[in-house]
Amino acid sequence: MRLSDKVYELVAKIPEGKVTTYSELAKAVGRPKASRLIGLMLNRNPNPVMVPCHRVVKSNGDLGGYAYGSKSKMKLLEKEGVNVSKGKIVNFEKVNFDF
Repeated sequence: MRLSDKVYELVAKIPEGKVTTYSELAKAVGRPKASRLIGLMLNRNPNPVMVPCHRVVKSNGDLGGYAYGSKSKMKLLEKEGVNVSKGKIVNFEKVNFDF
């Protein structure tokens, strides 16, 4: 299985109202130093409906990038019940999803 397929498979498992980090995904696929690569893969996500890459954020709780813009990412997360303030996840530890 290709690395990108593994990443997309894991991202698809993140429940609504939860987030994970690029770093956690990198660790989960056995490439702990590949956080930036994970971000690039998610930016090229061919199916954002099935692979909710908006649920992946930076390790410090910042939103990070999103192919459709950070405002769209924030709106999607807020619609799912994730509280965002000034580009940062509020109560990050509470909504963080670990694999």
